[in-house]
Amino acid sequence: MTPQMGLLLFAILFVGTHFLLSHPLRGPLAGALGEKGFQGLYSLIALIMFGLMVYFYRRCGREPPALWVSGEAAWIIGTILMWLASILFVGSFLGNPALVGARGPSGGPKGVLRITRHPMMWSFAIWAAVHLMILGQAKALVFDGAIIILALFGAVAQDRKKARQLGENWHEWTAETAFIPFTRGLAYPGTAALVAGTLLFLIATWLHEPIAHMPAGIWRWVG
Repeated sequence: MTPQMGLLLFAILFVGTHFLLSHPLRGPLAGALGEKGFQGLYSLIALIMFGLMVYFYRRCGREPPALWVSGEAAWIIGTILMWLASILFVGSFLGNPALVGARGPSGGPKGVLRITRHPMMWSFAIWAAVHLMILGQAKALVFDGAIIILALFGAVAQDRKKARQLGENWHEWTAETAFIPFTRGLAYPGTAALVAGTLLFLIATWLHEPIAHMPAGIWRWVG
């Protein structure tokens, strides 16, 4: 099996196993293994599939930009979007009713939830979209495309599942929040998410060069 075929195979399995375990297989497996046992199995399979995706992605080696060549404008836009993704990711852990074990919405949306009710999913989708935009490689299209599909379709599926579980309470919540970020207007993400997300962005992009051998974020122009 070539590295390209391996990447495609495990990208499909990464997305497919997530949807199968999150929806049709969740009930039977959780009943047989218990909730903690199911979460352990879910996490293990996700880690294995993602790890194999990364392995074959790296096995593909350095590829020239086959789809497009990104310019300086793409780097500037990508840097701003990655900052937003970092803020959304950190903020997704603060009062998010969609997290596992959360009891559902209580009061109006706060923090990044005023930007989108799926901050974690959008942080993953934005991260993947930025990497694809910058790299313009076939292997990036498969790898990042899988993450974008999983994040956005996962957000849709999460809305449907929560609507079944919480009924009118979830419908009232969705009426106050946006699916796509900022479609209900600009909103302040909250000081905690803004500060911690900015720190995450600065640290992650600073580590990008020693890990990925490519300067990213503001470090592309500073230092």
